[in-house]
Amino acid sequence: MKLTKGEEEIMQMLWDSGKSTVSELIALMPDPKPPHSTVSTTVRTLERKGYVSHETYGRTHAYFPVISKQSYAKNSVREMIKGYFDGSVDNMLSFLVKEEDVEVSKLKGLLDKLENKK
Repeated sequence: MKLTKGEEEIMQMLWDSGKSTVSELIALMPDPKPPHSTVSTTVRTLERKGYVSHETYGRTHAYFPVISKQSYAKNSVREMIKGYFDGSVDNMLSFLVKEEDVEVSKLKGLLDKLENKK
């Protein structure tokens, strides 16, 4: 399930911190800081979607990711390739070389490194 931009920002903070309360997340955010209720609602939405869980300490909840950043990135890239490049990695690489001016030699070097790890 795709996350909104705000949900992804909170997930990034949770991946970095490992575990945070809503107040701790707000403290990490740039000014102007969003209302506590907004961040709380977003975190509860992430929990409902299955991306985070929480531990309770009295009246406070500490939230933590249950999906790794790598797993989310893998699924996001897979969805991007499917949605924008007809499911073809070749089409994506061609786009990167043509539109983003990625050097073919750099791509070859990355592919060689990956091949050597196998």
